[in-house]
Amino acid sequence: MDFSACALVKRPNATAYRQRETEFNSSSNLNDSALYRLLEEWALNRPGTNMKMFLIPPVVCLVAGVLIIPTILFVIFSRFSIRQETRYMLLGNALLSDLIYLLFYTLSAALNAAHVHLPEETCVLLLFLLAVAYCGGLFTAAAIVLDTYIAILFPLRYIAILPPSRTKKIIVLLWMCSGAFPGIFFLVLSSTHSFVPCVLETCSVPVILILTLNGTDAVKLCFWLSTTVIFLCLSLIFCCYAILYFKTKQSGIWESICSRASVTFLMHNTVLFFYFFPLLALFVESFLCINVVIRLQTGIWVSLTVCNILMILPKVLFPFLYGLRYREISASLKSIVRRKHLHLVSPAPSPS
Repeated sequence: MDFSACALVKRPNATAYRQRETEFNSSSNLNDSALYRLLEEWALNRPGTNMKMFLIPPVVCLVAGVLIIPTILFVIFSRFSIRQETRYMLLGNALLSDLIYLLFYTLSAALNAAHVHLPEETCVLLLFLLAVAYCGGLFTAAAIVLDTYIAILFPLRYIAILPPSRTKKIIVLLWMCSGAFPGIFFLVLSSTHSFVPCVLETCSVPVILILTLNGTDAVKLCFWLSTTVIFLCLSLIFCCYAILYFKTKQSGIWESICSRASVTFLMHNTVLFFYFFPLLALFVESFLCINVVIRLQTGIWVSLTVCNILMILPKVLFPFLYGLRYREISASLKSIVRRKHLHLVSPAPSPS
C-alpha cells in the first residue's frame, strides 16, 4: 500500500476540517466522498493524549483476563470428569473466545494509540479475527443459557439430549457460524469495494463501523442482518430465562433474595446485560450519526467509549461472575492454591 498517498489526506489547517464537519452536521445529503474525507482526516489527525487514555481499559481488562481465564481453562481441560460435562465444555469455549477477543482488541487499541499504520490486508485480518472471537463468545453465551434451560426443565432427559459427543459437535458448529457470519460480511465489503484504504491503515473499529452504515445497500443489508441475528440470540436468552423463572417460581427457590438461585440468576443476567447493551448503544449511536442527529466527532468518541470499555467489560466479568460460581471449578482452584501453599511452607528435608 502507498502510505504517502494517505499522508496527503492530512490537512494542517484545522479550520478547513471544522468547516467540513460543520457542513456534514448541517446537511443530510452530503456525498460519500466528503464523509470519507472527514473520517480519514479524523483518523489521521487524532488527539494523541485522549486516544492513549482509551488504551487503559483494554489493558487492565486483558491483565485481569490473563490472570483468571487460563487458570479456569486449565482446571476444565485437566480434569476428565469436568471436561466431559456439557456446561463446562461450553464455559471453556466461551472463556477461550473472550481471551482471544481481549488479546486482539488490546493489540488493535495499542496500535491505534501508537498511530501505527497497518497494511490493508493486515487490518482486514485483524478485524475478521475480532469479529469471529466476539461472535464465538456471543453464540456460546446463548448456548449456555439454552443448556441451563434444558438441564432444569428436562433433568431426566438431559444426558440423552446433550451428551458430550453432541456438545462437541455443537461447539464446532458455533465456531463455524462465528466464522461464516463475519466472513460473508467481509466478502460483501470486499466485493463492493467498501474498504477505505486510509481508514484501514488506522484500523479504527468505530470509524469503520460508521463507514459500513453509510456504505452500499448490500453492505447495509449485511449489517442489519447481523444485527438481527444478534438480537435473535438476545430474544432466545430472554425467553429461556423468563420461562425458567415462571416454571420454578412455585418451587420456593426465589423466596430469599440471598438464595444461591437468586444470586446466580442476578449474576448471569448482569453478564448478559453487559454483552448486549453495548451492541445496542453502538447501533443506536451509529444510526444517529449517519442520520445527522449527532455530530460526527461526538459519534466517534461515543463509539470509542463503547468499544474500548463497555464491549470488553463482560469479557473480564464473565469468568468472575459466571465461571467461579461453579462449585467444581472453585473447589479445584482452592485445591490447587492449597497444594501450592503447602509446598511453599513445607520444611526442607534434614541432611542425613
